Amino acid sequence: MCACSGARIVLLSTTNGGRDRQEGNPMLLATTKVADVDRFIRIFSTKGADKRRLHGSNGATVFRDPSETDRVWAIFDWDAEGWKNFVSDPEVPAILQEAGHVGKPQAALLLGHYEA
Repeated sequence: MCACSGARIVLLSTTNGGRDRQEGNPMLLATTKVADVDRFIRIFSTKGADKRRLHGSNGATVFRDPSETDRVWAIFDWDAEGWKNFVSDPEVPAILQEAGHVGKPQAALLLGHYEA
Protein backbone atom coordinates (compact mmCIF):
# COMPACT_ATOMS: atom_id res chain seq x y z
CA MET A 1 0.00 0.00 0.00
CA CYS A 2 1.19 3.51 -0.82
CA ALA A 3 2.52 5.71 1.98
CA CYS A 4 0.13 8.42 0.83
CA SER A 5 -3.03 6.31 1.20
CA GLY A 6 -3.97 8.05 4.44
CA ALA A 7 -4.02 11.48 2.81
CA ARG A 8 -7.37 13.24 2.77
CA ILE A 9 -8.64 14.09 -0.69
CA VAL A 10 -9.49 17.71 -1.36
CA LEU A 11 -11.40 18.25 -4.57
CA LEU A 12 -12.05 21.69 -5.95
CA SER A 13 -13.89 22.64 -9.11
CA THR A 14 -12.48 24.84 -11.84
CA THR A 15 -15.99 25.90 -12.88
CA ASN A 16 -18.22 28.41 -11.11
CA GLY A 17 -15.22 29.81 -9.25
CA GLY A 18 -15.07 26.65 -7.14
CA ARG A 19 -18.61 27.10 -5.78
CA ASP A 20 -19.81 23.77 -7.16
CA ARG A 21 -17.26 21.15 -6.14
CA GLN A 22 -19.16 18.23 -7.67
CA GLU A 23 -19.05 19.44 -11.30
CA GLY A 24 -16.34 20.69 -13.59
CA ASN A 25 -12.72 19.64 -13.47
CA PRO A 26 -11.81 18.35 -10.00
CA MET A 27 -8.45 19.34 -8.58
CA LEU A 28 -6.38 18.00 -5.72
CA LEU A 29 -3.89 20.12 -3.76
CA ALA A 30 -1.11 18.11 -2.11
CA THR A 31 2.22 18.74 -0.43
CA THR A 32 5.29 16.71 0.41
CA LYS A 33 8.86 17.16 1.58
CA VAL A 34 11.64 15.92 -0.67
CA ALA A 35 15.33 15.18 -0.22
CA ASP A 36 16.31 16.98 -3.44
CA VAL A 37 13.94 19.12 -5.50
CA ASP A 38 15.73 18.48 -8.82
CA ARG A 39 15.59 14.72 -8.24
CA PHE A 40 11.92 14.97 -7.30
CA ILE A 41 11.04 16.94 -10.46
CA ARG A 42 13.00 14.52 -12.65
CA ILE A 43 10.99 11.50 -11.40
CA PHE A 44 7.69 13.39 -10.91
CA SER A 45 7.76 14.59 -14.53
CA THR A 46 8.61 11.18 -16.02
CA LYS A 47 7.86 7.94 -14.15
CA GLY A 48 5.45 9.66 -11.79
CA ALA A 49 3.60 11.35 -14.65
CA ASP A 50 3.30 8.07 -16.54
CA LYS A 51 1.84 6.32 -13.49
CA ARG A 52 -0.54 9.20 -12.68
CA ARG A 53 -1.72 9.29 -16.30
CA LEU A 54 -2.59 5.58 -16.08
CA HIS A 55 -4.89 6.46 -13.19
CA GLY A 56 -6.64 9.35 -14.92
CA SER A 57 -4.57 12.39 -13.96
CA ASN A 58 -4.69 15.12 -16.59
CA GLY A 59 -1.66 16.99 -15.31
CA ALA A 60 -0.13 18.82 -12.39
CA THR A 61 1.29 22.22 -11.56
CA VAL A 62 4.14 22.12 -9.03
CA PHE A 63 5.30 24.88 -6.69
CA ARG A 64 8.26 25.12 -4.33
CA ASP A 65 7.34 26.36 -0.87
CA PRO A 66 8.87 29.81 -0.23
CA SER A 67 9.46 29.11 3.47
CA GLU A 68 10.59 25.47 3.37
CA THR A 69 13.00 24.80 0.51
CA ASP A 70 12.53 21.04 0.82
CA ARG A 71 8.71 21.23 0.48
CA VAL A 72 6.79 21.15 -2.80
CA TRP A 73 3.10 21.71 -3.50
CA ALA A 74 1.19 20.32 -6.47
CA ILE A 75 -2.23 21.05 -7.89
CA PHE A 76 -3.45 17.96 -9.74
CA ASP A 77 -6.16 17.88 -12.41
CA TRP A 78 -7.54 14.62 -11.02
CA ASP A 79 -10.70 13.08 -9.60
CA ALA A 80 -11.11 11.15 -6.35
CA GLU A 81 -11.44 7.76 -8.02
CA GLY A 82 -8.20 8.20 -9.97
CA TRP A 83 -6.35 9.36 -6.84
CA LYS A 84 -7.58 6.34 -4.86
CA ASN A 85 -6.51 3.97 -7.63
CA PHE A 86 -3.10 5.64 -7.80
CA VAL A 87 -2.38 5.40 -4.08
CA SER A 88 -3.36 1.74 -4.04
CA ASP A 89 -1.12 0.86 -7.00
CA PRO A 90 1.63 -1.47 -5.69
CA GLU A 91 4.25 0.21 -7.92
CA VAL A 92 3.73 3.70 -6.47
CA PRO A 93 5.79 3.38 -3.25
CA ALA A 94 8.94 2.60 -5.26
CA ILE A 95 8.34 5.64 -7.47
CA LEU A 96 7.87 7.87 -4.41
CA GLN A 97 11.07 6.49 -2.90
CA GLU A 98 13.01 7.06 -6.13
CA ALA A 99 11.69 10.64 -6.26
CA GLY A 100 13.09 11.23 -2.77
CA HIS A 101 9.90 11.81 -0.81
CA VAL A 102 10.60 12.45 2.89
CA GLY A 103 7.52 11.32 4.76
CA LYS A 104 4.04 10.97 3.37
CA PRO A 105 2.51 13.20 0.69
CA GLN A 106 -0.55 14.89 2.18
CA ALA A 107 -3.59 16.38 0.52
CA ALA A 108 -4.48 19.84 1.79
CA LEU A 109 -7.64 20.37 3.81
CA LEU A 110 -10.10 22.70 2.09
CA LEU A 111 -11.39 25.29 4.55
CA GLY A 112 -13.77 27.09 2.19
CA HIS A 113 -14.16 29.15 -0.96
CA TYR A 114 -14.63 32.91 -0.85
CA GLU A 115 -15.45 35.38 -3.59
CA ALA A 116 -12.85 38.03 -4.50
